[in-house]
Amino acid sequence: MVSAIILMNIRRGQVNTVGEKLAAMKGITEVFSVGGHYDLIALVRVPTNEDLAVLVNSKLAAETDIEKTESLIAFEVFSRHDLEAMFSIGMEGGSL
Repeated sequence: MVSAIILMNIRRGQVNTVGEKLAAMKGITEVFSVGGHYDLIALVRVPTNEDLAVLVNSKLAAETDIEKTESLIAFEVFSRHDLEAMFSIGMEGGSL
């Protein structure tokens, strides 16, 4: 599994529209509207580097309201959510 964080600058007034479109795309697990140097951050999980390339170079590039992106590829993912999900299998209530 390939994980990435994509930082984006969006055309003024289009953050919500673009955020909703991105959240519906296969491979994008979460989209955050943020303050600071970027407008949106997308968390991506796809099976292969080729899938990531298609997502960034084709699908995101086709969104004309995205003005700029910066992609960060994760070497390792340390996630409390993933660990909790792994250990909650078969446990009632899903918590430890």
